[in-house]
Parts: sequence; C-alpha cells; structure tokens
Amino acid sequence: RPRAVPTGTCLRYVIVTRLIHLERAGDCVLMRSADTSKPPYVAKVESIEAAGSRGTNVRVRVRWYYRPEESIGGRRPFHGSKEVFLSDHYDVQSADTIEGKCNVHSFRSYTKLDSVNAEDFFCRFDYKSASGSFVPDRIAVFCKCEMPYNPDDLMIQCEECSDWFHPSCIGMTIKEAKKREHFFCQSCTAENGKTTENFHEATGQSEEKRISEKLRMH
Repeated sequence: RPRAVPTGTCLRYVIVTRLIHLERAGDCVLMRSADTSKPPYVAKVESIEAAGSRGTNVRVRVRWYYRPEESIGGRRPFHGSKEVFLSDHYDVQSADTIEGKCNVHSFRSYTKLDSVNAEDFFCRFDYKSASGSFVPDRIAVFCKCEMPYNPDDLMIQCEECSDWFHPSCIGMTIKEAKKREHFFCQSCTAENGKTTENFHEATGQSEEKRISEKLRMH
C-alpha cells in the first residue's frame, strides 16, 4: 500500500469518480493495487478530501481491510474465501485508484445472504497490524477438529447435542453426508444407542452454540 500523504480540506458533498458514487464516510471500496497481479485492496472510506491549490485533487482517507494472507499469521483453514479483517492501518489515497464499491458484511449477515457476489465480503475480526493480534481473540469452535466455522464449508449437526461436524472429520464425504436423513455424533450414539444421521447446512447462528476457546493465529 502506498504511503499516506497530508490530508486536505474535508468535502461534505457527493463526489463521482469513474462513475462511482461515494455518498458518505463508511462506504467500502475496492482500490487498485500497484501490482496488477494482485486483487484490489478492500478499504473503508473515513473521509473525502480535496488537495491542491484549487481543491481539484480528490483524495480519500481510508481504513484498510486486510485479507488473511496479508496478516502476520497468514491464511488459516477456517478463514473464508471472502473474509477480511478491519485493521488499524489508515491511509490517504487518490480517488482515481478506486475501482468500485463493495459490501463488507458482518459474519452473521454474510451467512444469511441468498447469494454471494464478487463485491461481497465479511468481517468478524479487528486486526492490529503492528502486533498481528485480533479482536476478539476468542471464537467459538466446532467439530472434532475444534476449528472455528468457515462459511465456505458444509457441516452436519448432531440432533442430540446440536454440535456441528465436518463430514471429513467423521469419515464421510460431502456427497454421503447430503444423503443422510438423521445424524447423531459418536458421543451421543455411545450414550443413547442412536445410529441414524441427519444433514444440515451450518448457519451463522450456530457459531454461538459452543463455548469460545482461545484463538491462536500464530
């Protein structure tokens, strides 16, 4: 990301750049990377400013979102393909680098979308860029593998204890899991003698069904 430049006069009106309307602070945008081989950066607009003697050089003050691979800990298996972290890294950039607007949803809202478009992302962590730490630093975990929920992955739910499992962690393929009418996990089967199985698709609401465990990112 380029270095910041001094801020200018704050603009209180709508600007249009490349036919993109920035209506207010808080809009999320995609900003072109200097390295054309990389995807555009995701940023939250903090303010719109004018620089230069006549105020013709329009700049935006942004707060960067980091993709998992841009963080100190790197991408982990539970990170979704559209996941970003809201960082404490602020910058000022030319409005000309904006490629388009995008939507950064809360985790719960993202899991409830009927369809995910190219401009849809989600955020469930704030990221401290200097230390590589996350807020919150605890998150619910699921399955025998005790991993946080990745909304890209399909899971099945035990009808008895309501815990969620990855098919691969319980010796099933996704195709096999989809054919099940009932499911009871190994622990509940041992306790109650139940052997039928049921398939469900995990939702954002399931994230609150387990006690949070310490999230170790490094």
